[in-house]
Amino acid sequence: MYEVEVKVSADLKAVCDRLAALEARSLGRVVQIDTYYDAPHREFPETDEALRIREERPADGADETRITYKGPLVDDESKTRQEIETAVRDGEKFDSILTNLGFEPAATVRKERDRYSLEGYTVTLDAVDDVGEYVEVETEVADEAALESARDGAYDVLESLGLDPDDQIRTSYLGLLLAS
Repeated sequence: MYEVEVKVSADLKAVCDRLAALEARSLGRVVQIDTYYDAPHREFPETDEALRIREERPADGADETRITYKGPLVDDESKTRQEIETAVRDGEKFDSILTNLGFEPAATVRKERDRYSLEGYTVTLDAVDDVGEYVEVETEVADEAALESARDGAYDVLESLGLDPDDQIRTSYLGLLLAS
C-alpha cells in the first residue's frame, strides 16, 4: 500500500471555511501523539524511513494505538511512500519491546487534527505543537501505477481549497520539529 500525501502550511480557519463552502464531510477531530524511534541497525534519517507508535484520542470514541513503518519517499514531487500500519493493544508494552530490541525513542510529535472527506481524498487540518498549522491531502493506492493520478488529484483538491501545490512541504512533522 502507498500513501499519497501532499502537505502545505496554511491558515486553518480559512481552509475550514472553504471546506464548509465545498460541503466537505467532517470525519471528526482527534489528538495524535506520535513517538518516533531510531533503529539500532541503520540511521532512519539517512534512509528516509520512520518507525512510530501513534496514540490516537478521538473526541467521540475509544483511544487507539498503532505502530507504523514508513518507507523512503518514492518520488520527488510529493510525500508518497510505502506505509505499513497495524493496531497494537498496548502501546507501553510495544514501546518496551522496541527498546529491549535496541530501538530508542527519538522524539514525540503532538498534533490536533480535524479530518474531512472531499472528492475521494482525506483532507486533514493539523495544528502541530511547536511546529505550526498545515493542511494535508491524502489517499492510499495499492500499486505504483496509480501514484501519478492520485497525486494529481491531491493537487486538484489543494487548489479547490485555495492552496498552491507548489507550496508543498515534503518534510515530515518530525523533521520540522527537529529543525525548529
